[in-house]
Amino acid sequence: MATDYSEAKLTITPLKPSEIPEEELIFQASEALIDSCTSWKPGKTYFKVVKTFSKSKGPNDGAPWHCRVSVHKQDEATFDQMWEKLGTDKPTNEMQFIHEIRKVTKVKEISSISPPVSPRVFTELQITRLSSESPRTGFVISLPIDLSSPEDAELAKIEEKGVKGRYVSIERIVELEDGSTEWRMATSSTPGGSIPTFLAESSMASKISEDVPHFMKWLHGLPKTETPTEG
Repeated sequence: MATDYSEAKLTITPLKPSEIPEEELIFQASEALIDSCTSWKPGKTYFKVVKTFSKSKGPNDGAPWHCRVSVHKQDEATFDQMWEKLGTDKPTNEMQFIHEIRKVTKVKEISSISPPVSPRVFTELQITRLSSESPRTGFVISLPIDLSSPEDAELAKIEEKGVKGRYVSIERIVELEDGSTEWRMATSSTPGGSIPTFLAESSMASKISEDVPHFMKWLHGLPKTETPTEG
């Protein structure tokens, strides 16, 4: 039976700030979704370590879902190193290793990021949670936000201008028993504008997989004083 994530608003339908569900509901639904993603249709493995999966658009989904899963040994990246860069100011850090992101603007807890094809703006609410219980687990959840209501006019003034794209994503890192870190990311998105859906969907698995080696290359290129160590 397909899981209905619509109650927690895990869809590409943008939320008005007043419609944001309770955080606990969002996290519960996100955990269920990210746990289930390895049961989706398996796709290609990229860079020898990044496995991909996909799920067709369901009745309450705005678009299909895509997932990537990779496991990283401690000598590649520790849990603390990954959480420091993925769980803290993630949009700004992403701009350093995802070249399509040209600008990040923080609007309270909302950030706008724009890829290159005539400016695309993705206005997102980002929620993070770190659990120190074993196994240590970190979540980063992004939900699309709509600032068009009159009561959100002040926030809308800060929002970047351009064609509105939308995405929802759940990112989770888990510290495994051997000290390795599993990194999962599931996303559903639409670029908006005139880009054909089939074109965006056909390249999604490879695009989200590229983020893994790009992140690792960026992490290892940081000055040693900027690279966090295990506490």
